[in-house]
Order: sequence, then structure tokens, then C-alpha cells
Amino acid sequence: MKYDLIVVGGGSAAFAAATKAADLKKTVLMVNSGLPLGGTCVNVGCMPSKHLLTIGDELFYGQRPRFKALRNTTKPSFDFQTAIKEKDLMVAKARKQNYSKVLKSLKSVTLLEERARLAGSNQVEVVGQVEVVGQIYEADKILIAVGASTKPLPIPGLDTVQWLNNITAMQLHSLPSSMVIIGGGPLGLEFAQMFAHFGSKVTVLEAMAQILPRHEPEIAAELQSCLEGEGISIHTAVRVEKLAERNSKKVITFQEGGSTQEVESDEILLATGIKPNTVGLELEKAGVRVDKNGFIQVNQFYQTDNPNIFAAGDCIGKMPLETVAAREGALAAENALTIPVRTLNYDHVPSAVFTNPQVASVGMTEAEEMRRFNACLCRTIYMNVVPRALAINETRGAFKMAIHPHNYKVLGVHIVAPDAADQIHEATLAVRFGLTVDDIIDTVHVFPTFSEGIKRVAQAFTRDVSKMSCCVE
Repeated sequence: MKYDLIVVGGGSAAFAAATKAADLKKTVLMVNSGLPLGGTCVNVGCMPSKHLLTIGDELFYGQRPRFKALRNTTKPSFDFQTAIKEKDLMVAKARKQNYSKVLKSLKSVTLLEERARLAGSNQVEVVGQVEVVGQIYEADKILIAVGASTKPLPIPGLDTVQWLNNITAMQLHSLPSSMVIIGGGPLGLEFAQMFAHFGSKVTVLEAMAQILPRHEPEIAAELQSCLEGEGISIHTAVRVEKLAERNSKKVITFQEGGSTQEVESDEILLATGIKPNTVGLELEKAGVRVDKNGFIQVNQFYQTDNPNIFAAGDCIGKMPLETVAAREGALAAENALTIPVRTLNYDHVPSAVFTNPQVASVGMTEAEEMRRFNACLCRTIYMNVVPRALAINETRGAFKMAIHPHNYKVLGVHIVAPDAADQIHEATLAVRFGLTVDDIIDTVHVFPTFSEGIKRVAQAFTRDVSKMSCCVE
């Protein structure tokens, strides 16, 4: 049978592509040969990690009330194995509800749980897990959405010392007493706080000069202060030299500030980037080009060098977020099956780090504004000027805003705060629709809320917000 579209993959981008194709009344063959149906997000990413992070928050902060009126008289019991089992049940339920049932409702979509490789410009060969000659399927268009996985680093000893990634860390049978996390990006920091809240002694090693290297320095510094205040040890500007095992412990040797240091731990978690899951796809048979790191090269319409083959999601390496993968998948499918004109402005995409407090960001950083305009207008405020924070004794956090140096349109907003991931959407709309800083100031906000921080940082362009009453509009 010939299909209108063959989708290789079974995660967010693949599902969004299949759904869009079904909406367009097209026939689709989906070949999922990687993670279980739903891909990274539901199985080993967003959903399970946020579930476990919330358990950790309940455990950790429940023992440390913010108010003197509260007395912590009993320490809650914690069963790590039960937490993992509870996570697994949640994942199974979400996979069934959000993916399996959805797929059954898409009558024009056929699923094969097999391995796939390209066999030509319009052909995909589907084979079993054992290498054999498989069935050839044809389609007018092919969309590759195979995702990505943890990228190992060329560290001496990495091939002999057992290490964890985001998948295996959430499959542990017992809670490690200590853990070293190599990588201070979003994934590394979420796992650092998760296991620290569970009770592990956690050390983070980051090669760059700050954690969250792509975020604003003020935001990264504020989060680092929060995490260190909870007992997490963070080392930046380090070079990991080797891994070894000694007396049943894993030993990490690293350089910091010109001196050699060692740290021992029960477990090592690698969180230093991703590699595309393209090995075995035989992309060269279809004329699909990849970059030096293996990410599939596409144009702004998600079209590869082969005009009949499109790609989307983490395997193209643009912005590895579930929401972005889904949007790219839908756009790529629509472009493949109609006229290729749909694009995505990545400046308008919000992102979040689900530590506590959370980090959220949208639009340009100060450095990016300087690069584009050779000038910038930026302001940073801290949570102690937000009335809601004072009311509930939660003053961890900061807000930073970048606006256009000439027309004062909001170009970027960066937050570290409780529920920052929920607050960022006001800023996202401001960036997307070109609102000015005065538009934010002139908008009445609910009082007292953390989202008033966005208004306060906007007001900081016109007045000293440390000398404002609560009711100043």
C-alpha cells in the first residue's frame, strides 16, 4: 500500500505530524522503533521527571516550613521504590490516555512497532529487531522524527564506569546516598534538586562559567544561590578529566581554578547534551544531509535536501523541547502535504526549568540584543520588591526584561520564581505581538501575585521600584 505520508518516530513531533496529516484527510504510516509510544516526554522526560520533582518538593519543603507559626514535629517517611512505581503507573496511564487512545481515533493512521530505515527517495524499509530484509513501504512524503538521546562525552573512563542518564536515573531500585551530575543545564539541575530533595548528597559539575549557560547570568546566579542554599554543591568552569572506581565508589577527577580535585559518589549522571537517534536510518540512501553532530539539516520549512523528505523534533537540533517538537512536527507535515510555507519563530518560544524555584524564559537575552542591535535596554529586579513574595515569605527569585533600544518593544523576559513556567506566558504574548514596556505597565494585574513581577520589572524602566507602594499603577 502507498501512503500519503510515512512518519518515522513515535514521540511528540511524530504524533503532531500524524494528527495534522489526519486532519488533512491523508493516509499515514507511523513507524515507531525507539522508546515506547509517546517518545521521550511521556516515557522518560517531562511527565515522569515532573512527577518525581513534585514528590521531592513535598518531602523537602514539608520539613522546612517558611513560617515561624508552623512547627515540624515529625519527619515524613519516604520510600524511593514506591515513588518509582508510582511514577511508572502515571506514565502508563498517560501513555494510554494521551497516545494509544488518540492513535486509535485517527482512523487514517497505521502504526508499526518496528525498526525503519530509508530505502530511497520515497521509500522506507521496515524490519524486525533482528537484522533481516524487510517490507518496503512507499509514500509521497516522508517525515523523520526520531528524537535524540544522551550524548556521551570523550571522558577517560566513561566506557568502563557505569553511569546514568535521564532514563536509567528514574529506573533505580534504591536511592543513592550520593550522586555527581556532570552538566549544569536544565536536565542536570532538575535531577540534582530531585535527588537532593529525596536525600542524596548531590554535586554538580559544569564546564561553563555559569549553570544554565544559555540563560541570563543574573537568573543563573539566583538559581545557583537557591540550590546551594539547599545543600547542593555546584562547581562551574570545571574540566572533568577522568572517571574511575575505587572501593565500590565512583571517582570523578576534575580541574577547577587550576587545581585538581576528586569527588566520590555512588552514582554519576551524565547531562551534557544530546545526540540525534539517526544511527541505522541510512539517510545517505535518500540524499538526506546531516551536520557534524549528526543532526538532520532542514530549511525553514523543515525540508531536507531531498524535497520529499522532511524532519522535525530533537533530531534536527534546533530547540529540544516537547512543545517545539510538536509544533515542528505539525508544521513539517502541513508543509509536506500542502505548500511549504509554514515556519516557526523561535524567538517566540518560551522554555522552562522545573527546579524550585522554576526558571522560565522567552525571547532575547541581553547578549543577543547587543549582538543584533549593538545596544540594549535591560532591567533586573529581585523578588523582595514583589508584594506577593513578602506576603508569603518566599523571596527567592528575580525578573529580567530586555526591550528594544529604540521603540521599547519587549524583546525578552527571563524569570526565576515560584511557578515561573506559568508566569512566562504573559511575557510570551508580549514578545510575540510586539507589545511595548508601556503596554505592560498600563495593564492592570491582580494583586498580590507573583506575575506582578513582570509588571514591576517593566516599571523599573521608568522608576525606582524599590521605592514604590503596593498600589502604584
